[in-house]
Amino acid sequence: MEIILSPIGVIRSPITDLHEGPRQGDESDVSGQLIIEEQYRDALFGLSEGSMIVILYWMHLAERDIFQVHPRGDRRRPLRGVFTTRSPQRPNPIAFGTVKVTHIQDTVIDVVGLDAVDGTPLIDIKCVPTTGT
Repeated sequence: MEIILSPIGVIRSPITDLHEGPRQGDESDVSGQLIIEEQYRDALFGLSEGSMIVILYWMHLAERDIFQVHPRGDRRRPLRGVFTTRSPQRPNPIAFGTVKVTHIQDTVIDVVGLDAVDGTPLIDIKCVPTTGT
């Protein structure tokens, strides 16, 4: 089965090198923007400043043929399969993070909590579950 994904936008971030950003989004105070394609404008209806959202993105710079890693790049830790880690090196480099919306202007969403490199393709946005969502 072939699965075809098309980005809904791009992540703009001050992180320009794979090794300079935080290891995980929950360790991040990095601000940036989600630039959403115009055709998805209506999908943003109801999104508001202060909201927590989950972003799914494609780690386009990841190596896809590495199957074992030392967690967090720490060689003192024993090797583990990538499916038991959050390593970006994996067959399908899909990542997720929870970020806070700080401002919305048209199809540009300012957020804080990024761990993605500038130019990363954005796959999807989901609300953080609350009652009735």
